[in-house]
Order: sequence, then structure tokens, then C-alpha cells
Amino acid sequence: MTDTFAVQGELSPAESFDTAAIAAEPAAEAAEQFVAAVPNGFLKLGLASELIRAVADLGYTQPTTVQEQTIPLALPSDDAAAGYIDLMVSSQTGSGKTAAFLLPVLHTLLKQQAEAEAKLRAEFEQEIAEAVARGEPAPKRPKRKDPTSSRNFKPATPGALILCPTRELAQQVAHDAIGLVQHCRGLRIASVVGGMPYQLQIARLQNADLVVATPGRLLDLQRSSQIKLDKVQFLVVDEGDRMLDLGFADDLAEVNKLTIERKQTMMFSATFAPRIQALAARVMRQPRKIQIDSPQEKHANIKQVLFWADSPQHKRKLLDHWLRDTTINQAIVFASTQIECDGLANDLQQAGFDAVALHGALSQGLRNRRLMALRQGQVQVLVATDVAARGIDVPTITHVFNYGLPMKAEDYTHRIGRTGRAGRDGLAVTFAEFRDRRKIFDIEGYSKQQFKAETIPGLEPAQRAPQAPRGGFADRGAPRDHHSRDRKFGAPRTAGFGGNHAPREERGFDNRRSNESYVRKPAFGDFGGQREGFAPRGDFAPRAPSSFAKPAKPGNGGKVFVPRDAKKRPYKPAN
Repeated sequence: MTDTFAVQGELSPAESFDTAAIAAEPAAEAAEQFVAAVPNGFLKLGLASELIRAVADLGYTQPTTVQEQTIPLALPSDDAAAGYIDLMVSSQTGSGKTAAFLLPVLHTLLKQQAEAEAKLRAEFEQEIAEAVARGEPAPKRPKRKDPTSSRNFKPATPGALILCPTRELAQQVAHDAIGLVQHCRGLRIASVVGGMPYQLQIARLQNADLVVATPGRLLDLQRSSQIKLDKVQFLVVDEGDRMLDLGFADDLAEVNKLTIERKQTMMFSATFAPRIQALAARVMRQPRKIQIDSPQEKHANIKQVLFWADSPQHKRKLLDHWLRDTTINQAIVFASTQIECDGLANDLQQAGFDAVALHGALSQGLRNRRLMALRQGQVQVLVATDVAARGIDVPTITHVFNYGLPMKAEDYTHRIGRTGRAGRDGLAVTFAEFRDRRKIFDIEGYSKQQFKAETIPGLEPAQRAPQAPRGGFADRGAPRDHHSRDRKFGAPRTAGFGGNHAPREERGFDNRRSNESYVRKPAFGDFGGQREGFAPRGDFAPRAPSSFAKPAKPGNGGKVFVPRDAKKRPYKPAN
């Protein structure tokens, strides 16, 4: 561009370069002044200065909606009688809810730590003053004991506990917590998940102030006296709906008993379903509900499209066409089963894609390595089951493909939430066969949003796209015609999917045992039923003697005994 200006005769290349630099300086200064003029929105939330610096280092200056509404209520109240407030929060994935519960918990732990250090300092200074008054030398500070030594081992007594349903989500939350305490001195974070060596986790638990764990491994360590939960002040249950789906209700009840003396409980869930409210009634004290958005308002920045397929082969061609789009940075392809996940990942690798599989049957070390490769950009396509639907926060994921539909409609929202995070734009593509139309209608009914069905030239489906059930999305659960609830017990059923059958009396079913009104239909191996020259089924004609038949014994009426498994017995010559 500088050469172009020089050819036109106004300026030389060097002069044009200097001019461009001079012109760029005011723009950069104006941008810096604009950023400096906008105050950090986290300051008004009353958080500690160390946390404000960490949030700024991570590139965030303004809190999200869920953070603005949750953090002030989660912080301790000035009124000593009011204390802490239990919270139930419903918000979409990617809205910043992890920081919404991490920041207030870390702020309170920092405040308590500072108060404890000030108290110890005051006591030590008092001991020094007393020693000087007695004319004795001042006492020395006690040396810090090595926590890795077996003689100094003590069970971990964390002050805050965060429960997550999956290992990936627990590791993601622990990673975010470590990033927030980078300027905090003496605040330790530990992660406890299954599939990892016990000794390594026990060593990391020493002096941990905040523990992020999955329920199974946490209770294992508690039963072996490696961790004590009686000092837990803050309990956070992340993804409470998923916790119940995975069968952790009994584990949650046990954790509730072990942390019964806690001060605050926070629960984050996708919806306020009745089962979530029942769980909150058992583990929370008069919780306050915060609902940021409803399922109808979720993922406004994610474009959702649908492609109908005639068969699995047709669906595979649609996926291959989409993955060859050059605008894809990184993508996640969701499969329904682990077998489908492995098979699809192998097919994509043979097709030349940088693809790996991720599901629950893999070892935790392999799952960690593949997730790290995804975050570092070494993997372009991650083929995963619903184990990855929660807990993956990679900004470079631009596309999500639903190759296999989820079992539950609400899991669909968590799947597509892997893209378009933190206000970014994303694209969610769903491939569905016509036999999956009921699942599609359920997803549309849950989100109150209709899919936009599209086609690819040359890959159009041969069948006609199904229409939504009668009554729109609000009536998605209406019964079909052949399951009509209006039909009374004993009334004549419909024939197939529409026609009416005649009553039983007209069809000759009033007396099934009568040969006059009932004629048996041909069956397999019956050669057409009662044909001329054949005996009816059940009336066996005498068989001809076989070469394996034993000779008739005297007194048996001359009958020949033919064993039923004669053809199966090996021939043995007589001695």
C-alpha cells in the first residue's frame, strides 16, 4: 500500500510509512483512552482487588447478566442476622455462570484468610511483647511443616466444595478457579475426579481451601479419611439436573449430611424442573430463585439448522459435505452411543480429518490428553457422546453437529452450547432421519423454537419432510390416531393408521375353536395350511422306517420306534 501511494507521486515509501505510523498513533491512543474511560464493571460488585486483577488479566471487564444478579446475593450480607442466602440459578451454558459462583466464594475465602492471618499476627506480636516485658528473647515463628511428609499428614479440610456431574466439567471449573486465584497468596485449589491416581490427588488435597469434585471419588476419599467435609462452609452443586440424570441423588444426600453445618448452598441448573425443586427443598434453606432466561430465549447467537436424511449413509454424506467447509475452525460431532462415536471417528480419520473420539469408556488420562489437544488446536473434529456436552469451554469451536440425537430434549441445549460461548456466534447443525421426527418435535417443543430445515443441492432427501404435530409445539405430546385416548375400553380399534375394523362378531372371532368360523392362516413350514393331500398341523402321519430305526420288539404291536434326534447321532458300528 505504501508503494501505491509512492507511485502516485505524493510521498516516498519512507515518508508514507512514517505518515501511516503517525496516523496510527492517535488511533491507538484513542482506543487506550476509551478502554481506560470505561470502568471495570466488577468493581461495583465489591470483589477483592486480587480477583479484579485476575479477571482483568483474563480479558473480562464487564460482568454478564447472571454474574450481575448472582454475585451481590452470594456475597455475605452486612446484616449479621441475615448471614448468607441460598441461591437457585438457572442460566444457559456459556453465560458465565462458573464465575458467578466462583468469584463470591473465593472472595469470602480470601476475606476469612486475611482475618485469620491478622489474628495470628496479633497473637504473635502479643507473645513478643510479653517476652520483652519478662526480659526474655523474642520467640521465633514456627517453621512451616512439609505437607507431603507422612509424619505431617492431616486430612484435608476445605472451606468450599463444588460438585460437578462429569469429570470434564470438574476439571474445567478447577481450571477456571486456578486462573482466578493467580494473584491470591495462600489460596489453594484441588480437583478430585475419578480415573486419576489416588496418591496424586491426596497430595494435591493437602491444605486445599476449595475442592472441585465428582461425587463418587469425593466420597471414596472421605470414607478412607483422606478428606473431612465437616468444615465446609459453602456447597455449590453445578448442573443439578445432570447430577440427577446420572443417578447421584443418594450421593448428594450423603454429602448433604456430611456438610450439614455449612453456611451457604448454591445450585445451578438448566431449568427449575419439579425434581430440581424437590432436591433443593432437601438440601437448601429457603432458596432464592434467579432465572436469567427461559428455554425459549436460549442461544440467540447460535444459528440452528436441520437436514433430513433418508438413511444413515445419506446422513454420513451430509456430514462429510459440511466438514469440508473451510470456515470451520474446530467442531464437535455428537454421537448417540460409544460404538457409533468410535466408528465415526475412525471413518473421519480415514477420510483425512484430524478427528478423535471422546466418551466415558476411555481412560481418564486419554480423555485429558484429547481435550488438551483440542484446546491447543491439534484436533479439528472431536467426536463425542453426551459426556462432552458439559464442561468443554473452547472459544475456537465454531460448529456443533448433532449426528446422533440426544435421548432428552434438554441435552440438546447443552450440546449446542459448546459453540457461541461468551457472546460469540456459532452454528449448530442437526442431521435427523425420518424415524427420528418425534425427537425433533420434542426438541422444538422444549425450546419453543422451530428448526429451519434446509437442503444441500445434490443431497436432497427422497422422502417428504414430516410436518409438526397438530396443535403446534405446545401440543407436541398429543397422542397419535392409533393411540387415541378418546377411544373407550372395549370400543373397536382403528385399522392400522386410519381405517376402521369391523366388530369381532363380523370378522368371525366370536368362536375361535369352531372350524366353521375360523380358518387357520398358512404358517411357515406348513406348505399352505390345510391343503389337499396334507394332514392338518398337529396330526402327524406315520413316518416311513428310517435306516437308523431300531427293529420292532415283540409285543409292541409291530410299531417302529424312530428317535427324534436320529440324524444327529453319530453312527457307531456294532461290536
